[in-house]
Amino acid sequence: MNAAPILEPMVRKLELWGPLEEEDRAALLALPYTLREIPQQGYIVRDGDRPTHSCALLRGYAFRQKIVADGERQILAVQIPGDLVDLQNSLLPKADHSVQALTRVEVAYIPREPIVALAFERPAIGKLLWFDTLVDGSIAREWITNIGRRDAYTRIAHLLCEFALRLEKAGIGERDRYELPMTQEQIADATGLTAVHVNRTLRTMDESGFLTRDKRSVVIHDWARLAQAGDFSSGYLHFD
Repeated sequence: MNAAPILEPMVRKLELWGPLEEEDRAALLALPYTLREIPQQGYIVRDGDRPTHSCALLRGYAFRQKIVADGERQILAVQIPGDLVDLQNSLLPKADHSVQALTRVEVAYIPREPIVALAFERPAIGKLLWFDTLVDGSIAREWITNIGRRDAYTRIAHLLCEFALRLEKAGIGERDRYELPMTQEQIADATGLTAVHVNRTLRTMDESGFLTRDKRSVVIHDWARLAQAGDFSSGYLHFD
């Protein structure tokens, strides 16, 4: 049996937003790329870089981040396999945030010019790439709301629900059982809390009985209760 094409995870992700004709699918799979393995905490792209490529995440997990003047970090998004983690760099001349490996990752660096050419020459591809960036914006708005208007318990429950559904849709996890590759410090940086507050909140969740954690493993015993606790509605993910 032939191995799946290297860029298959990226194409499957784009096909969440709509069907592709076989020729368009083949054109995406034929994009030139350079494979790289990046260690945990390594940078895929740095804030201020003038990138010549966009990156498709093939294996592992990454996160977008900004560092403020005093050195504090805000995690802006968590990226999973299949994501184009910096599609904006296919057009913008300068990276405005960093993308860092959450785990060891494999990344396909795709030159900017072929991506732009496909987007303009093949409208179906251009539409899905556009849709992908719009969904990224939708998720970013939800994260802003989460940090700005929800309490600690709700913020963390919301994050756990989102990650569960995204992994399930990508076919690499289950809604009620998955691996969360984030430390408590990283969860804190994603939710605007302190690591101590995150630790206390996760213990409360464990004691509630509808969630069990074992190191990085998360088992959700009562999805409806967790979603309610997290003020979670999946509409902003646009999976429908």
